[in-house]
Amino acid sequence: MDRLILQKAASYCAYQERTQDEVRQRLKKWNVWGEEADELIAELISLNYLSEERFAKTYAGGKHRIKHWGKMKIRQELHRRGLSEYSIEKGMAEIESGTYLLGLQELLVKKRDSLTDKETDPFRLKQKLARFALGKGYEAELVWKVIDEMTGRAK
Repeated sequence: MDRLILQKAASYCAYQERTQDEVRQRLKKWNVWGEEADELIAELISLNYLSEERFAKTYAGGKHRIKHWGKMKIRQELHRRGLSEYSIEKGMAEIESGTYLLGLQELLVKKRDSLTDKETDPFRLKQKLARFALGKGYEAELVWKVIDEMTGRAK
């Protein structure tokens, strides 16, 4: 195993959390394939530079806190990146239900405030709010519950 490539891969992983697929793609760019790539990835895992579970936790927590993504969108993105169901569940556990609901409420209030000048029809306002929250990956049932609570208070 080439120590220089291992060092390079280790610093690539140390910079930010990566998935095995991302590391494998980077190794291909460095002309490292097949068994040698597998050995390097195994070595990175054993040295704790690479951890799917840690990636899932960091990714899920960050996307929820910073981008205000919902659980459905985060889960879909973790699946797309090829993570195991176990790692995905560990990542989703990073999102606390209290802060999740509060985050959705704040998101919808902010969006409502930005739309109220432009949208006077309450039905269309509700539609736009729902479409926005669903696009962020929040569950439909939860979105409509929060919108009904918001508009119920507005009456």
